Amino acid sequence: MGWGFVAPALLWTLAFFVLPFAVMGAMSLATLDGRELVWGLSLSNYAELAERAYLRRAVIVSLEITLTVTALSVLLAYPLAWIIAFRVPPRWQRLALLLAILPFWTSYVVRSYAWLLVLAREGWVNEALLMLGLIAEPVTLANTRLATVTGFVHFFVMLLTLTIYANLVQLSPNYRRAAMDLGASAFQTFRHVILPLTLPGIVTGAFLTFVLCIGDYVTPQILGGNTELTVPQVIMVQLGRRADFPLASALAIVLMGLVTLAYLAGARWLRVDRL
Repeated sequence: MGWGFVAPALLWTLAFFVLPFAVMGAMSLATLDGRELVWGLSLSNYAELAERAYLRRAVIVSLEITLTVTALSVLLAYPLAWIIAFRVPPRWQRLALLLAILPFWTSYVVRSYAWLLVLAREGWVNEALLMLGLIAEPVTLANTRLATVTGFVHFFVMLLTLTIYANLVQLSPNYRRAAMDLGASAFQTFRHVILPLTLPGIVTGAFLTFVLCIGDYVTPQILGGNTELTVPQVIMVQLGRRADFPLASALAIVLMGLVTLAYLAGARWLRVDRL
């Protein structure tokens, strides 16, 4: 009887995750003979990843951008979630959360192009800096790593705010009262009581940020231009220009491996029974 309930989910997972992943894994072990695909058990594609500097550089760039975005998003989202949870009156919290998730209502592509206009040489940021006298002439902000990180952080701060807020509002105020009764300062209460109890929300949001950021193609393509290629961009180059499906599959497997390592690093706090 129980299998009847779980069978649809199992079939869905098998058809749209396990099977495609198995095909991609087998493809990564194949080779190209001219334009002909040769199936086999070759590790040449992975060897090529280690040998070619631009492929190694793409992995490094993806990791640098992703880790920077994740760290900045956590640092900005935690205070925002704290303010909404403890400083905004309960009757206004829903409105505050609604305002926080407004970026989700806009198309991902539209948001990226909007930031491209804002960061352009004739954009608002350069105009503001010129008006304040901080720069003598417009600086290049668009088509840089800074632009890519800015676009990512704008989106993921809101995602992290929701996950952290969900943990903060579940905390009983008695924890803070008990810590202060025992002589703990506000900082000590936060460090030893509040922060450990909200780590599941932080790690969950950080993991989601890591997964979505490292696999994103649109934002680096629009905001970063082609000055620095990330792994998803290199995968698209292999597919679109060279039709090198085995190498693209190997890159995708590497990307999957990085996500798996991120999960293992945060698995202690990603347990469902702690959320």
